[in-house]
Order: sequence, then C-alpha cells, then structure tokens
Amino acid sequence: MEVDLDSFSARDWEEPTDAEPIRFAMVGLGWWTRELSIPAVEGADHCTTTALVSSSTEKAEDVAADLEGIEATLTYDEWADGAATDAYDAVYICTPNGLHRDNVESAAAHDKAVLCEKPLEATVEDARATVDACRDADVPLMVAYRLQTEPVARRARELIQSGAIGDVVSIVGHMSDNILDAVDESSWRFDPDLAGGTTLNDIGIYPLNTIRFILEEDPQAVYARTESEQPAYEGTDEHGAFQLEFPGGKLASCTVTHSATVTSSLRFVGTEGELTVEGLFFPNTRKVLRVSGPDIEGEFRPEPVDQMREEFDYFANRLQNGLDPEPDGEHGMVDMRVIRALYESAESGQRVELDL
Repeated sequence: MEVDLDSFSARDWEEPTDAEPIRFAMVGLGWWTRELSIPAVEGADHCTTTALVSSSTEKAEDVAADLEGIEATLTYDEWADGAATDAYDAVYICTPNGLHRDNVESAAAHDKAVLCEKPLEATVEDARATVDACRDADVPLMVAYRLQTEPVARRARELIQSGAIGDVVSIVGHMSDNILDAVDESSWRFDPDLAGGTTLNDIGIYPLNTIRFILEEDPQAVYARTESEQPAYEGTDEHGAFQLEFPGGKLASCTVTHSATVTSSLRFVGTEGELTVEGLFFPNTRKVLRVSGPDIEGEFRPEPVDQMREEFDYFANRLQNGLDPEPDGEHGMVDMRVIRALYESAESGQRVELDL
C-alpha cells in the first residue's frame, strides 16, 4: 500500500464547472470571519464575497473598506427584512451559536443556500428548528466542519477504511488552546444561553466529528467529566474529558481544554498497526500523518492548505454543479445530540446511552 504524495492534497471532491462564482453574504463580522473566512474567500476559486452583515452599518462599512467587490453592507435587521437579496447567492453564518437559528431562518426565507458554523445552535431544539427551516424552504444547508475537506483528514479516512491498520480498536484525541489570550471574560463564549457551553461543544466537537467522519460511524454511548478553575468559567466548562463508545467495541478517549498550550492530535490504534495525525484541528498549521501497518510505513508532511478556503470552495463548487453539500444539517444534529449527552453525563456522573 502506497500514499501518493503528489496527489496527497488533491481536491478529490472538485467537479468541473463553467458556472459563475457563488456570491457570499458574510453574516457576522467577528474576528473569525474577518481574519480567516473573508481572506479564504479572497483566494478561492469558486466563490467571492459581495455582502457583509453586522450589528451596525458602520462596522460592515469599515470591513468593506479593505475589500473589493462588496455590493451591500447591512445590519442584521436590514438583512433579515430582505434588503439586497439580489447581491448574493449564499450566506455564511458566523454569529454566536444561540443566534444561528434566527439567521438561518432568514436565509431560508430569502431562498439562499446556507453554510453555518458549528455547532448548529446552542440547544438541540433550536438546532432542529434550524435544519427544518432549510428543509421546508428546500435550500441547501451545510455545517462548517472544515476538517471534512482537509486533505490530511481525507487521506486518514481512506487509510482507515482500506484496512491499513486492520480493525480499529481505540482512538485517542486531544485539542487545547488558551481562549483568554484571544477574548476577555465578557465574551459570548462564556454565556451559556448564547454559547450552549464553553469547551465540550466548542472544541470537543473537533475530535468528536472528525472521529465520526474517519470511522464513518456514530457513537452509541458517552461518558464525560468537566472541570472549571478560573473565574471566567463559573457556571460553564473549562476542561473536559470524554469517552465515546462506537459499534464493535471501539472506544474513543478525548481531552479538551481552553486553558493550555495550542496543540491537537488524533490517534487510531488497530489490530495490525496505528495511524496518528498531529496538528489536525487548527487551520493553516503543519499537519503530520504517521501510519504503520502490514503494507505501509511512513510519515507524511504535506504542505498545509487553507482549511477555510477548501471548505468555502467545496460548498460553492457543489452549488455550481447543483449537488447537495455535505455534511448536512442531519449530520450536524448527531453532534448536537452527542454534545447534550456529554453535558448530561458530566452533570450526573453516569454513562449516557444514545438513540441517534
């Protein structure tokens, strides 16, 4: 078994098209949108940014001043009321989690395709309404799991699914950062109503969803613990550890924290070998994939890709070709239910079975 480094980062999802670029309205102009999403689209092949939506016209205009091709700068109310709907084809929603539903419902009402940041919402109930709004309006909804278009994650999935390490027995995942280096205690991320949680749902979703993607399976039961030490985390979670039980006895053990050095890793141990990826969960970082098995042994360090650009281009390319983008809303609903179960387990101290 060999890995072709020349095609390691190839866009295996890309379909040929002569269609015009998909025009995006960026809804929510926080630091992630300004520093990652908008620059990603500026370098994209299949899409462009033409509308900006924020809390005030002034903020939207300030951001627009540094960009080319912006046709509309709107407040949330103006956008929700249907202003300038001819200026964009699709929307990217990157607001606080608890505001996703209202914004997705507005996009669906305007008959616009939706790329919504993860998690889908702050609660399972609002997430369900979000998905239903797009289904009822017959508009595409994709949840922004950017790891699913990350070439290293896709190659890891291929290796695991081809049996490169035999049958998977256990998985170990970790993700950490120090969020208080980027935001202060007044951030919405510490507000349970707006965020739905602080650590398990914010960065725990990375190992959770990526393991689901690579295994092509969903967990059947969970167990979790959370701890909080700093005052900013009063009433919410700072550190988390959780276990996911997958079919066939596979166990995943994951740790996450918003109060440690920036690092991430994912390791799959099988009956005949192992596969690990370092640096997977953060954008624009060097990824290292190591794999050992009966027919393969190697370490691969492909040039990093812009995860956000890959995600936007994938979504736009699917729309250009009239194809449904994935992961869709129902896929995102599984994570919402698992996250709810993780918090339930952390509160009760008990294992929680899932009915997905």
